[in-house]
Amino acid sequence: MTQTTDPDLIPGFRHVPRTGVIYVMHRAGLRGYTPDHPEWANLGQGAPEVGHIEGDIERISEIRINPLRHEYSPITGEMALRQKVADLYNTLYRQDKESKYTYENVSISGGGRVGLTRVAAALGNINMGHFLPDYTAYEELLSVFRAFIPIPILLEAESGYRVMIGKLRKEVLGRGLKALLLSNPCNPTGQIIEGNQLKGLVDMAREFHTALILDEFYSHYIYTGPKGYPKMVSAAEHVQNVDEDPVIIIDGLTKNWRYPGWRISWTLAPKSVINAIASAGSFLDGGANNPFQEHVLPLLEPERVIQKTAAMQTRFREKRDYVLQRLYAMGITVDAEPEGTFYVWANLSQLPPPLNNGLDFFKAGLEEQVITVPGIFFDVNPEKRREYGRYQNYARISFGPETEVLKRGLDAFERIIAKHRA
Repeated sequence: MTQTTDPDLIPGFRHVPRTGVIYVMHRAGLRGYTPDHPEWANLGQGAPEVGHIEGDIERISEIRINPLRHEYSPITGEMALRQKVADLYNTLYRQDKESKYTYENVSISGGGRVGLTRVAAALGNINMGHFLPDYTAYEELLSVFRAFIPIPILLEAESGYRVMIGKLRKEVLGRGLKALLLSNPCNPTGQIIEGNQLKGLVDMAREFHTALILDEFYSHYIYTGPKGYPKMVSAAEHVQNVDEDPVIIIDGLTKNWRYPGWRISWTLAPKSVINAIASAGSFLDGGANNPFQEHVLPLLEPERVIQKTAAMQTRFREKRDYVLQRLYAMGITVDAEPEGTFYVWANLSQLPPPLNNGLDFFKAGLEEQVITVPGIFFDVNPEKRREYGRYQNYARISFGPETEVLKRGLDAFERIIAKHRA
């Protein structure tokens, strides 16, 4: 009898791959890594440091749970939090706009992946464009829902991994794309669509009736503005009518507020989309963490958001510059320096073999107790439809951790490279 399934799996189940970060953390764990291990440096992590930053407001260290919040949350979240999110976006991006977001344009969910999954589950039988390289978790997200067909759009290193609106218009028209999914700023390259380019993207979505699904989880990690008053980027600034423009924005506490463990995110969209993803949430996840939602309200006060973003940008800009300087000195190049996020999309091609391969660089790092994420994980390839893979010569290096961890990890890189050059 022919074996048609993985013999290690219980019959009826398929092999579900791990995302890039989960894969490398699993491999490191087998070698003794723990988050509090004093000798390891996790430069593969997809989370920012969560401690106090100079100039930031006081971090929440304890919460008191209201017994009434032990009940289920509404699928779309508590109304007070939904309105608070709407008010924040109106204050930051829409003060001069007649059309304003309300709680009816907001849905609360249990983290970014849940928010994205709700949106994906609500999509119809369409062609959906996505970009290469981009966030590793998109691969399985684009595979598991069979209603839509994912269409890759390649971003070239020669153009700094920038989205060219003119080229994108041809892709949308030529391939009949009814939705686009992208992270902005981009994980892993750190490149930003902003200003007139972002306006052009929103205008195109409106003109072609193409849903624009934007993962804005790094939208407060922006380094293109002047030092001091923080710069934040969101497509919300360019939406004309909040209930008609097909713009869906997903963000949350994970990155921009540095509370990844809270698992609270939100989606802003036209009311009709919020209703659709609420229906999806009713069978997918059942609603977000209820007790925490009321404690999010003070975190969304505009003055508080501006203060914490200014402190965060100062700290992470310094870490970015430090990491780039160290990498360049080792012979690791960067096609396009990160304008946002807390990642460096490192080009390893100038390193001696086998370190010029991201997977081998990762394996060598384990020997020196440092973690990276190989670039191949960002070649989003749903259902492995393409045989040819990209980004073998790349690695994503995070400057999310504390400075002392960065130094420990970069010192390990130096030892690894020196050993192979010798």
